[in-house]
Amino acid sequence: MNPAGDTIVAVATPVGRGGIGVVRISGPLAESIAVAVAGSLPTPRYAVYCAFRDADGAAIDVGLALYFPAPHSFTGEDVLELQGHGGPVVMNLLVERVLGLGARPARPGEFSERAFLNDKIDLSQAEAIADLIDSASSEAARNAVRSLEGAFSEAVHDLTEGVIQIRIYVEAAMDFPEEEIDFLGDERVGRELDSLRERFKRVIAGATQGALLREGVNIVFAGRPNAGKSSLMNRVTGRDTSIVTAIPGTTRDIVNEHIHIDGIPVRLVDTAGLRDSTDPIEREGVRRAENEIARADLIVIVVALTGHVDKPIGSGLHEAQDIRRSLPDDSRCLLVLNKADLVSQPFAGLPPGACVVSALTGEGIDHLKDRIKTEIGFQSGQEGTFSARSRHVKALQDAERHLEQGFSRYREDHSGELLAEDLRYCQQSLGEITGVFTSDDLLGRIFSSFCIGK
Repeated sequence: MNPAGDTIVAVATPVGRGGIGVVRISGPLAESIAVAVAGSLPTPRYAVYCAFRDADGAAIDVGLALYFPAPHSFTGEDVLELQGHGGPVVMNLLVERVLGLGARPARPGEFSERAFLNDKIDLSQAEAIADLIDSASSEAARNAVRSLEGAFSEAVHDLTEGVIQIRIYVEAAMDFPEEEIDFLGDERVGRELDSLRERFKRVIAGATQGALLREGVNIVFAGRPNAGKSSLMNRVTGRDTSIVTAIPGTTRDIVNEHIHIDGIPVRLVDTAGLRDSTDPIEREGVRRAENEIARADLIVIVVALTGHVDKPIGSGLHEAQDIRRSLPDDSRCLLVLNKADLVSQPFAGLPPGACVVSALTGEGIDHLKDRIKTEIGFQSGQEGTFSARSRHVKALQDAERHLEQGFSRYREDHSGELLAEDLRYCQQSLGEITGVFTSDDLLGRIFSSFCIGK
């Protein structure tokens, strides 16, 4: 429950003018505030039309008052909602009236935080509330609703229960060595482990898709001057975002545009051509391009095809190899061969996975978008997708790693203690998703990112 025992208040609707505005109150003073402002305590869960009055009895506004007594409310505490006209002055007057009756302003996300602390929702459901509000696409919104309804939590609890069952068996074998239980060779344990591994893969796949839909990706076009990066940027976005000329080094600054590919929020970045230059402005553009490349989720290396039929790729592959060697080994890259319209007949010998496009005619652009989805790990129509965050995916991957590591170490060292320890870490990583094992610092960072009134 709320350790401070205080009552909080906030406007739960967006700042500005609107047809309706909602002031939300949660805490032990909600009942007395209802009587003071609305004139009486509304029947629980019934909307009551009344005047909202100030300390002198003058009407501030008229609207609906709703009262939800604990524990049957969103926060698990007594909750009062005052729904009036959505003008900022009216909302501020109502909040000031409630503050005068003993409440204090709510911190960002404090209503959801109290719901979590009072076991009304778990941590992944609390985060799904913010994800639903911030949804950038209909797919992301649907995934957020699924997580809010508990689909993601249920999947994580299912994995946790599987880990617990194996832990019980392993630790029983350790506690009763005289029974000589060969738990590793037991067929039942093997079946449970195989089933658990498959369930991990499905949940990680769903969470990865959800994280992509929620957080999107950063894609940077990189290459030498005149490779056609700006033309490709304009073709993919469908807008004249970047200036295109035949003069090498036209792009000097970072140009970015936000689009959606199958519901995935994508930030496309056009950068200066990578080359040595004596021009201080162009050198600064190259420096900024390198900074964008360093933080990209996917680097699209753009090289130009030549018009020679016998050697259509020309020096482009050498350029691409030079660029690739300059990047960290773990960089995710996609090679795009541009200016296909200059090649008069088919050619062979393309590197595996390379895309051939023409920014001028649009040839190959749909294939390029499909390859981008493949490179970032997105699958259209993926079932079991949840609203998830990068921290969820990392926690799932850590849990899976501990699971595999535990059994691997047992096979090598024949130590049940090491296996049991890794299973414990596996369970702990899963608990970080729902909040079973979560530091106060992490909770503070999560809820502080919420809007006030949620």
